[in-house]
Amino acid sequence: MPRRFLAFAGMWMATSPVFAADISIRGRVLDETSAAVSSALIRFHPVAGTNGRDFRASSGPTGKFEIRLPAPGNYTVTVEHEGFFPLQNQTIAIGQTPEDVHLVLNHLREVFQSVRVNATTSSLDPERTENRKSLNNLTVLNVPFSGRDLRNALKLMPGVVQDPKGGLHLSGSSSNQVLYTLDGFNITDPLTGHFDTRLSLDSVRAIDYSTGRYSPEYGKGSAGAVAIQTGMGTDTLRYSATNFVPGVDTQSGAHIGTWAPRVGLSGPILKHRAWFSDTADSEYSQTVVPDVQKGHDRTPSFRFDNLLHTQVDLSRSNIFYASFLMNLWKAPGWGLSALDPPSTTLNRRSRTWFYSFKDQMYLSRGTLLELGYAEDRTFARQIPQGNSLYLITPEGRNGNYYMDTTQTSGRRQLLANLFLPVLHLGGEHKLKTGFDFDRLDYWQDIRRTGFEQFHVDGSLLRETTYRGSGRFSRPGLEASSYLVDDWKVRSDLVLELGVRQDWDEFIRRTLLSPRLSFSYSPFRWKNTKLSGGYAVIYDSSQLELFRRPLDQIAVTTTYNPDGSIFSGPALEIFTLPNSGLKAPKYRNWTFSVDQRLPRNVMLSSTYLRKRGVDGFTYLDLRKIFDPAIDSLLTLTNERWDDYDSAEVALHQSFGKGYEWMASYTRSRAISNAVLNLAVDDTTQVRDNAGPMPWDSPNRFLGWGYFPSPWKTWAFATLVEARNGFPFSIQRDDGGVVGAVDSHRFPRYFDLDFHVEHRLHIGKYHIALRGGFTNITNHKNPTVVNNIIGAPQYMQYFGSEGRHLIFRIRWIGKDLE
Repeated sequence: MPRRFLAFAGMWMATSPVFAADISIRGRVLDETSAAVSSALIRFHPVAGTNGRDFRASSGPTGKFEIRLPAPGNYTVTVEHEGFFPLQNQTIAIGQTPEDVHLVLNHLREVFQSVRVNATTSSLDPERTENRKSLNNLTVLNVPFSGRDLRNALKLMPGVVQDPKGGLHLSGSSSNQVLYTLDGFNITDPLTGHFDTRLSLDSVRAIDYSTGRYSPEYGKGSAGAVAIQTGMGTDTLRYSATNFVPGVDTQSGAHIGTWAPRVGLSGPILKHRAWFSDTADSEYSQTVVPDVQKGHDRTPSFRFDNLLHTQVDLSRSNIFYASFLMNLWKAPGWGLSALDPPSTTLNRRSRTWFYSFKDQMYLSRGTLLELGYAEDRTFARQIPQGNSLYLITPEGRNGNYYMDTTQTSGRRQLLANLFLPVLHLGGEHKLKTGFDFDRLDYWQDIRRTGFEQFHVDGSLLRETTYRGSGRFSRPGLEASSYLVDDWKVRSDLVLELGVRQDWDEFIRRTLLSPRLSFSYSPFRWKNTKLSGGYAVIYDSSQLELFRRPLDQIAVTTTYNPDGSIFSGPALEIFTLPNSGLKAPKYRNWTFSVDQRLPRNVMLSSTYLRKRGVDGFTYLDLRKIFDPAIDSLLTLTNERWDDYDSAEVALHQSFGKGYEWMASYTRSRAISNAVLNLAVDDTTQVRDNAGPMPWDSPNRFLGWGYFPSPWKTWAFATLVEARNGFPFSIQRDDGGVVGAVDSHRFPRYFDLDFHVEHRLHIGKYHIALRGGFTNITNHKNPTVVNNIIGAPQYMQYFGSEGRHLIFRIRWIGKDLE
């Protein structure tokens, strides 16, 4: 008989007559590879003889749990955890002296066998205090969204928006204010702090985003932490292939638009002892850019990534993990747009290497020690199409881009986490502590030619060239530690108390971040949970900001309309203060109400308030915008950021892996440092306060994967409606007219609809999918001519229109 996706072990038989007495049950929750599953919700329900009350517990970091039952007898057991098939209503007989019980959960997988169950559940975990949103691998694979890598999938979460350049903004933050981890290791770009790593959708097991209030284990990101968990093989060999047939695009003539094949292979290295999972993802695309002259409107690109992940059970109490990730990217015409012709584009290429090792040692009395080391290396190269000056006009750009760059960066990371035995003192205390050491490295060789700016009438306004060497290196060191106490005061009230310490080589201050959160279930853990908290969180010191004073110096000459020199040559110099810098600091308040409704519908409502002070921004300490003197830009702590959001979401999982979600978010993201002043930026602004460029006050997001009246057919949909992003109006000299970000793009609306048919040929499964993105052909522009007096002033460009999409997915075969 085929092995079920639900497994249950450790059944007891009664060994003596039943009598009324409390019984303490101990056990562990494990996955298919005998790895511990923490934070699983375990429920024992008496078959008869009581008022129907559930008895619940949550597994600890080693998978262990303890639960007290009122008396021996027959009970049904249910175990639930996001990202796993639930273990439901298994009947067992509890005797007077039961043995330990092992409960085995199986990870969600795309292959369904003869026995099918709900892939996900909507459960309230009373011991979870953080404000967390999650996506599992089936949601990522089933729900349609534009783009084909993991970064695009994150926008399926409420509170996450993506700008036209692909940057992710979570809870109103900048792209570098979020900590991204891959299997526990920091994977953000060592230079910028952005999440630029590409991962195959097939490699992801689950994505968890915690914001506002979250464990002191995580820092370096005021907007929260995104934990990416990758898949692992089992004792059965599995494989899959997606999009192995090239797609045809008819926009601007028939051609291969995008070919993005993905393959996955997982299975045993040594059965019952060692396993592997390998996923590869490649993409060749010819992107057609609207509003560009035909024949010059296509830009090709190529990407490849591969993730190999292994697990070895050295013993029953020692598990070793290792992984290796590789990213390659080449785009010879990057930057093409309606305002940027081919001559201004760049030949860009990059590669990333990331590897990690982790050893988990299960010690006595539920103690877990986790040691890990990871290292990543990035290389980025951009080459302009020629050496001509870069020309900036009100009608767009011309000439050749002025920067020829080579950059490398790296991070070496050492971490340790220690989960201590449960302490009983006024309730149950689960203590956890750990540290994290990071060594950062950065090197660049940047050569700039220069650029010229022109008036609306065609006369030369300004010429900028560069002096000095753009070649240098900059290291960095970070050290962090934390202590957290999950305190179960009683069965319906849990507090998380903790503090985090951070230090880095740039600020050279010891920073303490106290955090407090709670979870309260007023009706015996049934259907309602109230949670909230307060956290002090510091942003990391980005290498990108601290490298600017080492870079080249801009030399600018300003001209009169008759061609004579008005001022200059003037120097623009970036400097760092000798001392006194503080770390950017945020105070976050959150409150949530979660309610489980009939038919497994979960209603969640959350309020988030963030207030940031002491943010980094460069200010001109001389007389601002006086062309007769040079500019001296110094890094200061004068930036503040405010973000408020109220969010309501409904989610339901049902049937054989089907689900839907609908949410509305009302938010506000403002700052006094909206525009980023850099050595390469020509924008001039006196009052830099206003809404952030990704501010979206109203956003509705909904998606779903639904059954049809026909058994082997299903349909998937996604809808997003929001305010357009803000932008500023500028003069031809780069000066901002009026308030910064005072205008907005038109309202954004996207409706995607796909139909899927699953074939079962012999033992093999194939899924055929076809559908439309932006089925209404709504104009969602990404570029605007914002220069007053330009012939195309306030004309919008960049709408991609409607697209027909096909997907062929070879899922694999039934398990024997």
